Amino acid sequence: MIELQEQFQKEQAKWISKVSLKNNFQKGDIKLVAGVDIAYWKNQEKEYGVCCIVVIDYETREVIEKVDYFDEIHVPYVSGYLAFRELPLVLNAVQILTRVPDLYMFDGNGYLHNCHMGIATHASFYLNRPTIGVAKNYLKIDGAEFDEPKNELGASELIQVENEVYGMVLRTRKDVKPIYVSCGNWIDLESAKTITLHFVNKESRLPITTRYADLETHSKRKKYISFS
Repeated sequence: MIELQEQFQKEQAKWISKVSLKNNFQKGDIKLVAGVDIAYWKNQEKEYGVCCIVVIDYETREVIEKVDYFDEIHVPYVSGYLAFRELPLVLNAVQILTRVPDLYMFDGNGYLHNCHMGIATHASFYLNRPTIGVAKNYLKIDGAEFDEPKNELGASELIQVENEVYGMVLRTRKDVKPIYVSCGNWIDLESAKTITLHFVNKESRLPITTRYADLETHSKRKKYISFS
């Protein structure tokens, strides 16, 4: 396990200097946005996972395409390196898409990670697209400080460690728990916030991109459990 962790560390170190928290796109370039989520289960001592991707039109918020990919998981869980388990499923699901998303939103973290290398950031280098991390719950970051946002739509507070911004805690609806938004890569935090809020409706505190992907994983997991 130690050898595997050292391998993971080297891989993350290779990418970290290439992360950019600035937009590499112009306003109007984002037309198709993909929501990505993964679900796991065990069967007879083996572990499986399914990745679901839902592509949504930015302007109309209509679902354009849905795909999924399921397989046995061969990478063990190592704290801080979850992306290495998830990435093979993500990349195989992306290969099935017939439309090319302009941006990916992950149910998970990006720069909001102890090593700044959550799944949204890690995957960006293989997808070659800007990415955003949207997490339902807070991933504890060593030394992080932040305040609870005001109880109003769009209120946010930065999550910082020694004045370095890792992400934000964002209130997407009044009287509901906030979510945690971070840049993945090739996007700034304000744009990540704007895009996330754009996809939030009255049905949930989550943007429909990752929410629909999450719902798909629950459905597909039930389907594939019988095959695994």
